[in-house]
Amino acid sequence: MSNIPPRLQLKGMTKVYPTVIANDSIDMSIAPGEIHAVLGENGAGKSTLMKAIYGVVKPDRGQIMWDGEVVTIQNPAYARKLGIGMVFQHFSLFETLTVTENIALAMDDYKEMDSLAARIKKVSEEYGLPLDPGQLVHSLSVGLRQRVEIIRCLLQQPQLLIMDEPTSVLTPQAVRKMFETLRRLAQEGCSILYISHKLDEILELCHSATIIRGGKVTGYATPADETASSLARMMIGKELPVCSREKPVMDGEECLAVNSLSKKADDQFGTDLQSINLSVNCGEIVGIAGISGNGQQELLYALSGEHYSDDKGSITIDGKPVGHLNPDQRRDLGLGFVPAERLGRGAVPGMSLSNNAILTAHRHGMVGKGLLKLDRAADFAQKCIADFAVKCGSKKDPITSLSGGNIQKYITGREILQVPKLLVVSQPTWGVDVGAANIIRQAMIDLRNDGSAILVVSEELDELFEICDRLVVIAEGWISPSVTVDETSKEAIGLWMSGMFPGGPTEDKSTTDPKKTG
Repeated sequence: MSNIPPRLQLKGMTKVYPTVIANDSIDMSIAPGEIHAVLGENGAGKSTLMKAIYGVVKPDRGQIMWDGEVVTIQNPAYARKLGIGMVFQHFSLFETLTVTENIALAMDDYKEMDSLAARIKKVSEEYGLPLDPGQLVHSLSVGLRQRVEIIRCLLQQPQLLIMDEPTSVLTPQAVRKMFETLRRLAQEGCSILYISHKLDEILELCHSATIIRGGKVTGYATPADETASSLARMMIGKELPVCSREKPVMDGEECLAVNSLSKKADDQFGTDLQSINLSVNCGEIVGIAGISGNGQQELLYALSGEHYSDDKGSITIDGKPVGHLNPDQRRDLGLGFVPAERLGRGAVPGMSLSNNAILTAHRHGMVGKGLLKLDRAADFAQKCIADFAVKCGSKKDPITSLSGGNIQKYITGREILQVPKLLVVSQPTWGVDVGAANIIRQAMIDLRNDGSAILVVSEELDELFEICDRLVVIAEGWISPSVTVDETSKEAIGLWMSGMFPGGPTEDKSTTDPKKTG
């Protein structure tokens, strides 16, 4: 066994950008059949290193050895030819194409679309990540888009699979199924490079780990010999901050009310909303749990004002009907909104951090007599960078120069700093490292304690149980009754996520008619 060379070996990998050294002389090796974690804070250089292996980024110095031989990976096509597949944190999909068409673009040997569609359906169901091959990508939820990326790689039967935050938008059940898949791939000899900020996943899944901080390797670990706390200390160089969930005694008035909201999905692959009833009071955090693609996207569009409601009174903010108002008019009433899609919907890719602040915070002293006050915007951006530990060169940097987790910190911080009456957040800590996730969660708790109403849509049950006061579940467009966090469990909520709640879509209809109970 000792004579078998590593599947992949990196020597002195270095990548320098104008404002940062992303990778600084990194050494790492991974054996056939090994599941190897790459750990580090947001902006530590993990994704840059993975992109260098996959041929997306050209390293300035260093050597890549594949099965004992030095290789130069000029582009992703050559990486795929070697047997390297990668699931990106930011999806590389064409929204106007179908699932099959998107996957075909990455397949070097596909013959015709019907046979590829059949393969996609078979493999996706086999791995417990079912997909409709004919569905247009623009109509997919974030979680379903993640599935497309994963299945695209699995169809290539890779010898090395790189996974960058693969479970960020998967349900606990889907994560279990994917772990089974990864273990099976490893047993078959496939090597896996695994990036995740979920330390429990690293402890459960990975054989070994490389820790990167500030672009440098700071240590190696065997997860089986570590704890979540010890791995966190190695990652961030200090003790992990802990959220304080203590809540002041308050009897807040109703801030958000959704009243019998029914809405047909805009496209044939969406989920119709079925008589949604929901409320959030000032001074509380309400969480919405659910499997991706069960109406979260449609509900968020309705709440943000991107899609109007036929009945203007079906949604009220602070007692005022808003179903007919656009997003800017709702923000004037105190709405803050963080979408799951960071780039394109949460921020404009070509703009600087300062200019992205203006997009939603302009009403906070950044406009006077019809002119932009750029110094005010710059001050706001700098405060957001400081308060939420955003790693960047400066507030003038384009937002696309940041890592995914740092973009998330900036967008979330931008909304929280405006102290909205009502904050609606989707996937608040998706792809964010453990230290930064606690900063964001604590900021939301502090905002609640100051009297704001907060609605959080998340597919991470641990997160919802950590920060929420009440929970509801959405399944097939139906909403469950609300329960306090203290009177339920993750197992019970997991069961409800399949629709088995009072008035839910899979409840026994002989005893409950969901159309009557909503």
